[in-house]
Amino acid sequence: MTLRRGRALAAVAAAAAFALALVGCSGGGKDTAADLDGTQLLTIPREDMGTFDRNFNPFSNPDFPMTQQAIYESMLIFNPADGTTTPWLATEWEVAPDGTGVTYHLRDDVKWSDGEPLVADDVVVSFDLQRQIRGGFDYIEKITAVDDTTVQFDFSEPFSPALLDIGQQSIAPAHIWREFDDPAKETNPEPVGTGPYTEVTNFQAQSFDLLRNPEYWQPDAQRIEGVRVLAFAGNDGANLAAANGDVDWAPQFIPNIEKAYVEKDPEHRFYWFPPTGSMVNWQFNTTKAPFDDANVRKALSMAVDREQVAEIGMQGYTKPADCTGLTGSYDSWRDEDVVSSCTWTKRDLDGAAKLLDEAGITLGSDGKRVLPDGTPFEFDYSVGAASSDWVSVGNVIAQNLAELGVTVNVAARDWAEVVSGYESGDFDSGVVWSNAAPTPYQFYRGVMSTETVKPAGEQAFENYHRFGTPKADALLDRFAAASDQATQTSVMNELEALFAAEAPVAPLFPGPEWGAASTARFTGWPTEDDPYATLSTRARTAVLILTTLEPVKG
Repeated sequence: MTLRRGRALAAVAAAAAFALALVGCSGGGKDTAADLDGTQLLTIPREDMGTFDRNFNPFSNPDFPMTQQAIYESMLIFNPADGTTTPWLATEWEVAPDGTGVTYHLRDDVKWSDGEPLVADDVVVSFDLQRQIRGGFDYIEKITAVDDTTVQFDFSEPFSPALLDIGQQSIAPAHIWREFDDPAKETNPEPVGTGPYTEVTNFQAQSFDLLRNPEYWQPDAQRIEGVRVLAFAGNDGANLAAANGDVDWAPQFIPNIEKAYVEKDPEHRFYWFPPTGSMVNWQFNTTKAPFDDANVRKALSMAVDREQVAEIGMQGYTKPADCTGLTGSYDSWRDEDVVSSCTWTKRDLDGAAKLLDEAGITLGSDGKRVLPDGTPFEFDYSVGAASSDWVSVGNVIAQNLAELGVTVNVAARDWAEVVSGYESGDFDSGVVWSNAAPTPYQFYRGVMSTETVKPAGEQAFENYHRFGTPKADALLDRFAAASDQATQTSVMNELEALFAAEAPVAPLFPGPEWGAASTARFTGWPTEDDPYATLSTRARTAVLILTTLEPVKG
């Protein structure tokens, strides 16, 4: 998911200039000659944060720039671009024959950036904190540090997705995190990690640098001096910086990218938007009527022209979703029988009107639909103001729904406010991203499992729409217990059919993983022809890029 906050172009241009001026200033932490000379620092914009708050907590604030990409690492890395799995902090692993556990063997030459060795207890503590702070991993019954380099996970039941689910969790040092009184609220301003770039320097409100980890276990892979991150309060400022050549790696939505970015330096600039991101959905708060009615959700979905959404809202960078809800990275799982038999992701105003009429949501004399109690059928589509692409999507949806007699208000606000409303259940509808994982299991769990449903008013980190059905629980359990591909495929087909029947959310389009870069200063980028990682600064595969890039000589 890409979150973005916006401002007018003139304001963000000024903010961009201010951020670029700041990076030459010292601002706390350690300073070195490399800090002050940015020529060897890989520069990246962050377009959804107008300011940085120096919170590198990998558990409660995992999306803070570079936290899970440069500072903290995982035991393995799954790359959705080519389907490969790379051993990282772990060298090998074994899955229990009955699927009720997995054992990982850690590298014996890894040190934390403070010089302490990585040990199995670090894994144990990291998972304890993860479950304590953010929840999840309910299937884990016990975690045991067998010895310093061996950690064993025992499950309460067979769980086939566990290998990658556990393996991709960020690992933090036990000797540091055991000392915090309240780990959830710890801001961790001087992080200790195993990643290639851990040393925080020149921290300013709108920029900071990460320099080389002096204890990195792959010193030959630290070919660049470090990473510089710039804060922008929206796409426009970040795009201006990219167009001007002030950043090396642009991981945000750029309208008309060929003209706005590539043509300004075609010898060095390129982009790659693989459809490996999360499915982007229009979600409805099912704790509110009439969104608790599947036929109403289907009717609203049927009124949307997804071709317009993809072409106008998303600049043609993606394609319309179908009613399985699966992204391009899940093509091998898609059941074409479900796709061909389902109609509610195809535009059909007559069919949509019929479903609303049957639900008692009828047209008034003014051409506007009213609910059974006579009140207007009018509601908000919540979106971050800086997500110019998703705001455009909302505008298309609002225009489409107006033809049905339904009023949709595009409520563009600061992303923090939008997400807070999602988490508390205080919203009508909005754009939302789905869980992304190596298999569709986590996607369907996140949109249909009763285990992910929180009551309105209680904080939720997924399933913001608060829909769950025991039928999904049973199918997910069967999938998790299956160890052979044929059984998993059969169960997944049933999950797709259930999703199509219930319409828990309205899938709009598979999210492209934004990535544009320049070879003017650094080479070694992944591309469509060499997809060793996705070209995203927020994906777990970003560390593969950070340990591959090298500066241009000369």
